Amino acid sequence: MLIGLLLISWSTVLIASPLRLEIKHFINEMVAQHGFNQSKLEDVFSRVQFQPSIINLISVPASSIPWNKYRSRFINLQHIKSGVNFWNEHERKLEEASQAFGVPEEIIVAIIGIETAYGATTGKHRVIDALTTLAFDFPRRADFFRSELEQYLLLAQEQGFDLFNIKGSYAGAIGFPQFMPGSYRRYAIDFDGDGKADLTGNAADAIGSVANYLKEYGWEAGGPIVTRAHALIEGDHYQEILLAGIEPVHTVRKLREANIIPLEKMGDERLAALIELKDDDNIQHWLGFQNFYVITRYNRSTFYAMSVLQLAEAIRAARNSSLR
Repeated sequence: MLIGLLLISWSTVLIASPLRLEIKHFINEMVAQHGFNQSKLEDVFSRVQFQPSIINLISVPASSIPWNKYRSRFINLQHIKSGVNFWNEHERKLEEASQAFGVPEEIIVAIIGIETAYGATTGKHRVIDALTTLAFDFPRRADFFRSELEQYLLLAQEQGFDLFNIKGSYAGAIGFPQFMPGSYRRYAIDFDGDGKADLTGNAADAIGSVANYLKEYGWEAGGPIVTRAHALIEGDHYQEILLAGIEPVHTVRKLREANIIPLEKMGDERLAALIELKDDDNIQHWLGFQNFYVITRYNRSTFYAMSVLQLAEAIRAARNSSLR
């Protein structure tokens, strides 16, 4: 055991000091492109703690579970009750965000609920450690995480916070809505007028920022999100349409011609995607429209987007019932 601990300690020293060549190159780029102080950045990265456990976490393949089991993680009494409480506590800001960006209050609440249980579980990893580890020890997505590390340094410079004080997910996502640093800089807004967009401790800013994010990705105010559909699986074009993915590229008319029939009245020219949700016992078919696709820009999963929608509906129904 002692030998193992010594090896871990010695490995950490070798990684963190002296600075690795690729980190030196990164520092030089930050100095040249953004005017950072080289000695200060060298000091920062000499204190970063590389986290092999993060590589393990991000390398684990997503397990293939049926829709009903995925759904039960989020659409449950605890999430619904907490969502109603969050909505009641922040009613005014949610109403303002909905009016300003056209996004229903319940969608904003559900996203924050699924991401961090309404701010209760925002992550335990220092963001600087997570992003540096992934930027230099995770080759498959190194370019993405180097970009996010760059954005994090810029964000800290703009907001004046200590790089080592911010904690987030193992992927480096931050705050109530779990924005990556690049999204934080692009989409976070000051929604309470205090002069700072703070997603780590300010629910109002998180509410406005989630709504702004969805709007910027093309949310259609008042537009449909999904509808149930009947689909002939044996049809000639079923697999072709399914494999086209989650972006709405087929007209409702074309889907009808392929024996994929919406169960609600929809205009022939509206674009939709075929969504297949597999349960233990059956397959559900849905049509996803522009707003469903926008939710998948937050997390590129049909299960995620449908969970957001169904949790949102459950929270609104529970809240309306409590207000009667």
